[in-house]
Amino acid sequence: MTKPFVIPKKLVWEAFQRVKANGGSAGVDEESIEMFESKLKDNLYKLWNRMGSGSYFPPPVKAVPIPKKSGGTRILGVPTVADRVAQTVVKMILEPLLEPVFDRDSYGYRPGRSALDAVAVVRRRSWEYDWVVEFDIKGLFDNIDHELLLRAVRKHCSTPWVLLYIERWLKVPMEVEGQRVARERGTPQGGVVSPLLANLFLHYALDVWLRRHLRSVRFCRYADDGVIHCQSEAQARLVLRKLGERLGQCGLELHPEKTRIVYCQDVNRKAEYPVVQFTFLGYTFRPRKAVDKYGRVYVNFSPAVSREALTSMRQTVRGWHVQLKCDKELSDLADMFGPVLRGWSNYYGRFYASALKPLWWSVNNYLVRWMQRKYKRLARGVIRASRALGRLAERVPRSFVHWEMGFIPAAR
Repeated sequence: MTKPFVIPKKLVWEAFQRVKANGGSAGVDEESIEMFESKLKDNLYKLWNRMGSGSYFPPPVKAVPIPKKSGGTRILGVPTVADRVAQTVVKMILEPLLEPVFDRDSYGYRPGRSALDAVAVVRRRSWEYDWVVEFDIKGLFDNIDHELLLRAVRKHCSTPWVLLYIERWLKVPMEVEGQRVARERGTPQGGVVSPLLANLFLHYALDVWLRRHLRSVRFCRYADDGVIHCQSEAQARLVLRKLGERLGQCGLELHPEKTRIVYCQDVNRKAEYPVVQFTFLGYTFRPRKAVDKYGRVYVNFSPAVSREALTSMRQTVRGWHVQLKCDKELSDLADMFGPVLRGWSNYYGRFYASALKPLWWSVNNYLVRWMQRKYKRLARGVIRASRALGRLAERVPRSFVHWEMGFIPAAR
């Protein structure tokens, strides 16, 4: 029997490989990736058969509350494993069609682009422009207008089964504590295809509009967070007013606490203004001490790890209870925590790395306590720890094992 939709089996197999690599928890059916894989052949064939015949209807999305760094909780919609595979199939078809359309200053959820790329662009423009409009869209994933979004999808994709399943995913209910809640707006944050759809919606709601109506400003957007650079305070106020009006027309709203005008104060820009710093993607941009190539100290407007991100990392380190793991060797600790520390170092250490010193001091203090507990009965404990440190040096960030930071207590 000929199916109405032609979906290659290889596409479904590659989609499962991506879902498996990304991991994730179970959905409403409580089926984990391992359980799904135990009957992989049957599960993938069933999914392919239903998608090809048009009879695939996505199950409800499991609502999982997660804490927000700014306080409160955010509802994350977790699809089932099979549904994540189906969404990945659609994403693999839709993403190559949309990627060439997106704006060059849009960085969120795009292949080959990272948050650090966005931070670098904002850093450079903050030296060229004196004023910044920092904005955040309140509840983006919960307030996307379905009709406007589907109109944008149809403009760039004519594949019938892709349009069919996107419409079904937008309307699928969310299960909250056993109760199914219907959704008339938004796309579940946590779905595979949701970030791509949100990017498409904001492309027409914001990016294209900025290029057309505010040509003299420069913007950088990462998902629902963005920065607009302006030449004067008057222009910044105009941009902020028009931005709020535009988002209101599209059913969205600016976050009142995370949207403001900032003055990029430095050695050459010495005017007084109440707000001279903003936070973007975990980096706080503000006036900081810098040294030029001649060794002269001056004030530069530059990014460094934000206080909130630094506090969160230190709380994470505290939760590891390193000092209590006396049954482990130093190499074991490197295997357990080294990848996380390297990730923090690679991301937050890209710009103004010295701001991470409080974190490395905190890590060092916990490791010193670990050594004191582990080697307290050994006469040559410090020597053994020093040798272990040498073997560890290539496996964790340099500042994490640097002698000058007090990693090893001084021998007496």
